Amino acid sequence: MKEFIPFKVNTGFVNMKTDSDLLENSINKQLNYPVFRLYGWEPACISLGRNQNDEFLDKDFLQQQHIDIVKRLTGGRALLHADEITYSYICPINYLKNGEHIISSYKEICQILIDKFKILGIELDFGTKKQIKTGFEYCMLVSTGADLCYKGKKLIGSAQYRKHGYILQHGSILYNYDAKLLEKIFKEPINTSEITTIKEINPHITKEDIIKIFSEP
Repeated sequence: MKEFIPFKVNTGFVNMKTDSDLLENSINKQLNYPVFRLYGWEPACISLGRNQNDEFLDKDFLQQQHIDIVKRLTGGRALLHADEITYSYICPINYLKNGEHIISSYKEICQILIDKFKILGIELDFGTKKQIKTGFEYCMLVSTGADLCYKGKKLIGSAQYRKHGYILQHGSILYNYDAKLLEKIFKEPINTSEITTIKEINPHITKEDIIKIFSEP
């Protein structure tokens, strides 16, 4: 059995609280099946990793741009959530074949994304192994073992949080992005040769197309 929560657009605060509440509900009820959710962000929002400080952010600029700030349960670097679709997946560790092993659990959950995007003609993989880059605040510029890539370029970045035998994994599926805005926010060059978007891969694929393939069994 799998519970699917349809796509909905919320504020960053509501999105992160919903992920947290769903995790707590799974733990409290000891659910033995996964919960999968899709969501969007309105207004645009910066999410900070669990242990990341916000000193690098120009809060006045973000306020002028109507961009919120929120903390995630998961670790990692900051993300700008704007023109994207975000997923979250919650399950017991023992639901997965190799749930205790972090990288294996990422790959098992991400296989769902790989299989769904194949329906749209987008072949994703974990890319070539790259040295992890630590000098960036923007998460999509950091290479990790949890990246899903299209022809070597990062399309989906994911992160995990574990509690009382359960996993929360969520991640950003880039539909499109504003490189100039990202550079103003993160004060670092955006290397477009390392990241890609759905719009770049196939401009004919809509967000509705993506939402539909995940809504189907």
